[in-house]
Amino acid sequence: MKTAIRGLWLTGLVALPLAACNQTASGSGAAPASTSVTPSSFHMPDGSGCRGEIARYRAVMSNDLAMGHVNQTVYNRVDREIGQAEAACAAGRDAEAQRMIHATKARHGYL
Repeated sequence: MKTAIRGLWLTGLVALPLAACNQTASGSGAAPASTSVTPSSFHMPDGSGCRGEIARYRAVMSNDLAMGHVNQTVYNRVDREIGQAEAACAAGRDAEAQRMIHATKARHGYL
């Protein structure tokens, strides 16, 4: 039993320095094909209520489309749903419009 424990302990002791060595042999790796970073000029629109919520969600979706995080088909679907919420907002149905935006965000993974 002592021999088995000693053997495991020695194996662990030898493996520990190797586990810390994770650098690749080649120092010059290939750079990523492209990076998708939001431009520094991007800012979230101000506003309150349903108008502000709609403006912010439109800005996020436009940015995601421009960066390739969402395809045109999904963007068009979300844009239609935002348009319906925008109509409810314009008709003075703030709570309904915000619920619609929340539902759209939930459907498309933006919560």
